[in-house]
Amino acid sequence: MDPTETTLAAVPSVFDRSAAVGFSLNPLDRLSPFRDDDAFVDEKRQHASTRYMVLVGDVPVLARHGEQYSVLFSRTALASLGTPVRDIFLGVDAEGVAFFAVSLDKDMAERVAQQPNIELVDLRAIAMRGLVSADVLGELGGAKAMLDWHARHRFCANCGAPSRVSAAGWRRECDNCGAQHFPRVDPVVIMLAIDGDRCLLGRQARFAPGMYSALAGFLEPGETIEDAVRREVHEEAGIDCAHVTYFASQPWPFPSSLMIGCFARASSTEIVVDTTELEDARWFSRDEVRDMLEGTHATGLSAPKPFAIAHHLLKAFVDNDTTVLGAAV
Repeated sequence: MDPTETTLAAVPSVFDRSAAVGFSLNPLDRLSPFRDDDAFVDEKRQHASTRYMVLVGDVPVLARHGEQYSVLFSRTALASLGTPVRDIFLGVDAEGVAFFAVSLDKDMAERVAQQPNIELVDLRAIAMRGLVSADVLGELGGAKAMLDWHARHRFCANCGAPSRVSAAGWRRECDNCGAQHFPRVDPVVIMLAIDGDRCLLGRQARFAPGMYSALAGFLEPGETIEDAVRREVHEEAGIDCAHVTYFASQPWPFPSSLMIGCFARASSTEIVVDTTELEDARWFSRDEVRDMLEGTHATGLSAPKPFAIAHHLLKAFVDNDTTVLGAAV
């Protein structure tokens, strides 16, 4: 396997709407039953064909080959970058090649970046610029989320003692009290409220100038997805919603969320903006949203890029796909 390869030998899987969204294509066989088999994992770690995704802190390391980029490093290439803080066994591809995620100390960033044909590029920028294939991007997003979880959870949440990595990176254990800790994923609902041929969009102050997107918010304990959708739309924009329809999901590694995309049928239309959450919110016509997606809006308004699930929600609305919108229309 050439170290400049930029795609994975995909394990066959069922394609669904979620797989079309950025960070959502994860083709590796994770081989989770083997994570506690230290000999098996170490054999994979040492094998000459094994490839590593490397991050310095939370920033991926890329090797540039002309106009092409790769995030897959051989063991030899990894050794030239530095000594890993930790690694995580991600799984194997259809050809049996093993993949690991590796973190280097963030203080090594300058030294790593000075090496020939090596660049450190923020994960969001990698997605926006399309620097790697969709299958690699999905696995890289998972790698970042996992490494970030380890960096943030070095101590036991039960007793406060230092915890250690186990299960090939997929668990932390506390030797002081015996507690086990597993990777955290935070569910977030992201939704379009629909009123006939209009949809509700908002913008936060941190957005790029002129960009509007779907409303979103964290799912709270005791809530269903549907209830969270209705609560968030009402809290942020004062709009009541009735029927809620699931669309697709997206792993979002900033740091580790699952975006749950939905449509909701609005049962009121007067907007009351929560200015602590949003800078603005308004109704947009189907034609206006189409122009925003295509970059031809008369006043320069824009929508999220295709790697974001909000883009796909808007695209389904523009296409008026009633099989997708379901009870929301």
